[in-house]
Amino acid sequence: MDLLIFGARGDLSARKLFPALYHLDNVELLPADLRIHALAREDISVEAFLNDVKVRVRKYVDDSHWSEEQWTSYAARFVYHRIDFSTSDGFVTLSELLSPENPALFYLATPPSLFGPICEHLGATGCLKGDRRLLLEKPIGHDLESCRAVNDTVGEFFEEDSIYRVDHYLGKETVQNLLVMRFGNRFINTQWDQGCVDHVQITVAEPIGIEGRWSYYDGVGQLRDMVQNHLMQLLCLVAMEPPNSMTAEGIRDEKVKIVRALRPINESNVRDHAVRGQYAAGWLRGEAVPGYLEEEDCPTEDSQTETYVALKALIDNWRWAGVPFYLRTGKRMPEKLTEIVITYKALPHNIFAEAGSEDVPNRLVIRLQPNEGIEMQMVSKQHSLRNKMGLVTKHLNLDFLGSAELDRIPDAYERLLLDAINGDQSLFVGREEIEESWRWCDELIDAWQVRAPTLQRYQAGSWGPTKGELLIEKDGRSWHV
Repeated sequence: MDLLIFGARGDLSARKLFPALYHLDNVELLPADLRIHALAREDISVEAFLNDVKVRVRKYVDDSHWSEEQWTSYAARFVYHRIDFSTSDGFVTLSELLSPENPALFYLATPPSLFGPICEHLGATGCLKGDRRLLLEKPIGHDLESCRAVNDTVGEFFEEDSIYRVDHYLGKETVQNLLVMRFGNRFINTQWDQGCVDHVQITVAEPIGIEGRWSYYDGVGQLRDMVQNHLMQLLCLVAMEPPNSMTAEGIRDEKVKIVRALRPINESNVRDHAVRGQYAAGWLRGEAVPGYLEEEDCPTEDSQTETYVALKALIDNWRWAGVPFYLRTGKRMPEKLTEIVITYKALPHNIFAEAGSEDVPNRLVIRLQPNEGIEMQMVSKQHSLRNKMGLVTKHLNLDFLGSAELDRIPDAYERLLLDAINGDQSLFVGREEIEESWRWCDELIDAWQVRAPTLQRYQAGSWGPTKGELLIEKDGRSWHV
């Protein structure tokens, strides 16, 4: 088997792909005959390339999992190719190295503008004979039209069942456990609907700013960068119906139904259901940080690009009718946090009210980062002689690392790379669902442009603008953090 990584000198390869492959090799999950072809524009020797990879991978592999012997074994899998992705010259050499009898995976860790040319050169030089699979990183377009154009182009050379669109959130252990928890436990499954659930919150917060990516980020913004893919996928997994089977087709079909059932946020309701924000200068972890318009390489003083989005989404189907899904994501937030919070409805009558106990709702908190796990917040009696029936909130905590026979939680890319090698598409995004997601987001973007809601400023190090708090508080609820 051959794994060809286009953009092997890039940040994604150094931070995620090569460390993930190292860990998979360390636990003997890579095929013994797997060759890793690293492709990039730089004219360097394989030795110089591997020396650089070793230094960079070492940053992401702790001492307990590192050994020189293992590195030597891992490095022996690599072949380095200098190649210009815009011409077909270097692809001829690849066609001579690839055998139609051996499966080949093409991982495009490149800008989307190169997806089409790379596929065209692979097809023109005879590289696509036999079992060939294509892995694509986001973004898949910047709107529905461009997304379709990308899908049409790669679809000329690869069948849909050979295209693996990567959303690394789907590779996280907690996301996979969400499906097991929902569909493998009756007591949870039977409480998972509008009869029992009051509302759902999904938060993806980042303390970082744009980290020198101004030229990219200012043309994208937080809605396109995070909501259209990561938050939409999490929403679908929370809300979807049980698939007939745990196949890629079964899971994708149910996710598409949820996106189609999302009530549009358009000109008529955008001011009540959406908040846009942009961070200003502030303090984060004891250090002063600049505002978005003060970031390095910022060429303007009036950019209207949002770095924060809060939405109130509604799903118009029988299971979720009337249950709001509050989505929130932003940069320069106090901490790195990704969590899903299911808040259950209060009991119809609090029989402990006379004892001075408040009616505290149950919550199911699903943490994706920083520490993956699932926590149930439930009411329990306080141990006290003075307060006979005082109630306190207790936490039943399923810590994945602490409860597993593991010394580390595998990175999402380890799971996704392993599944692609094994031909399993169940944790990858299908064409139909990503296009439907863009359709919904495009309508929201169009509404923003027409109604031009004010871009709210928020201080770096805070949880976002005041209107983001009011979005949920006007419904008598509050953000979990």
